[in-house]
Amino acid sequence: MASSWVRLGGIVALVATPTLALRPVAPAAHTVRADRTAADTARLVARDWPSDGSPVPSVHASTIVEVGGTLVVAWFGGAYESARDVGIWLSRFENGRWSPPVEVAHGVQPDGTRVPTWNPVLDATGGARLVLYYKAGPNPREWWGLRRVSTDGGRTWSAAERLPDGVLGPIKNKPVRLSDGTLLSGSSTEAPDSANAWRVHFEWSRDAGRTWQFSAPPPAVRDVDAIQPALLVHRDGRVQALVRTRGPGRIYDTWSRDGGRTWSALAPTSLPNPNAGFDAVTLRSGRHVLVYNPVTEGRTPLVVATSADGVAWTTVATLERAPGEYSYPAVIEAADGTVHVTYTWKRTRIHHAVLRLP
Repeated sequence: MASSWVRLGGIVALVATPTLALRPVAPAAHTVRADRTAADTARLVARDWPSDGSPVPSVHASTIVEVGGTLVVAWFGGAYESARDVGIWLSRFENGRWSPPVEVAHGVQPDGTRVPTWNPVLDATGGARLVLYYKAGPNPREWWGLRRVSTDGGRTWSAAERLPDGVLGPIKNKPVRLSDGTLLSGSSTEAPDSANAWRVHFEWSRDAGRTWQFSAPPPAVRDVDAIQPALLVHRDGRVQALVRTRGPGRIYDTWSRDGGRTWSALAPTSLPNPNAGFDAVTLRSGRHVLVYNPVTEGRTPLVVATSADGVAWTTVATLERAPGEYSYPAVIEAADGTVHVTYTWKRTRIHHAVLRLP
């Protein structure tokens, strides 16, 4: 079916013409160590490597989703980040193992030239339907948003559709669905010719992505550049966005009381940030989980923290602490209540860890 994007005033419209069988891990193979200040510890259930078998040497920026009881993981990979051969790769967890990675999106243009692709985000919309959001372009300052749709859990995909001007889609982390059905995604731009080169903003749809609107960025804070929001939904309806920053060495946050239409000024949290991506999720219990690098320099260690209010956080597990890069995590809660984390492991593999929180 053919489709096209139509702008109507401030709205952009797209007009259309099981149970997880995870491999257990022996306790001696990997230990989840709790921060000494933590009252509880998380238990590692399983760990594996969705990217194994990938024909490309460099992988980064994974995303994970559960659809119909099956885990699906995607990431970008190629010769190196920003190389023209970088595409979006995907693996599904089936029959107790990860399927061989396949390239499901690339940056080949109509004239035959190719640009790199970036930051895939998978969104399960119901049944076996998945939407893959990603970016293409020579760099983050010039990239544009695209999406592809699968109706069979990620086995096959529609043709790529370019998102309309001004809509980039979720920039790194997954969108959330609010109580009224609104799909809200955190996005951001990286423009070197503005006072704040990095600016967060938010995009939302009330009709499953057929039409989109977007907010103005939160009020700017001097000398704070911010990108890649991770969204938490609180019991009282407020939405909190934790954002990556450049310069302050801290995660900042911003809050919305109206479903993402308007936002408070960015403010520093107590959480360190080494200018590295992270992810967070609100569990069905209402508790929040954050996976991040708790330092101001480097991308190790990588830890899991929990919070009841999005303000006070307790580290419950350390996923990595050795020298190297362990970065750009994605985190979800599965149907069975386990917490699944994927992340970049030294830029050569995507690691998948399964935790059961206390």
